[in-house]
Amino acid sequence: MSLPPFHLAFPVDDLAAARHFYGDLLGCPEGRSADHWVDFDLHGHQIVAHLAPEAVRTRAINSVDGDDVPVPHFGLVLAMDDWRALAARLETAGTEFVIAPTLRFEGKSGEQATMFLLDPAGNALEFKAMADPAKLFAK
Repeated sequence: MSLPPFHLAFPVDDLAAARHFYGDLLGCPEGRSADHWVDFDLHGHQIVAHLAPEAVRTRAINSVDGDDVPVPHFGLVLAMDDWRALAARLETAGTEFVIAPTLRFEGKSGEQATMFLLDPAGNALEFKAMADPAKLFAK
């Protein structure tokens, strides 16, 4: 299945910190940029860090399977091997997780590996991998 790339623009309070986090830590190639924004390629999706310090805000939480999940958040559903490699890279880099790499909904149709972290501006990201990718939307 071929999916169209999504586009997401989000606020940051420091473009240099965003470049380090998204470019160096997450490995997102940088695209176009200007004085107040930077495009990144997040696995074929265009995410844009916009310098907007006044828009950086605190997050709410919702309980999901016993964890306090930050809201809002964005991220990717990766293949399990890619998820494991990213988790290892982030752990090696000493990343502070909101929710450390873990398995959620174990034994259920929605079983997934997941992890949550914050970028330097406090934007929450989730990276997950489904035990059975065909069940991404299963009830």
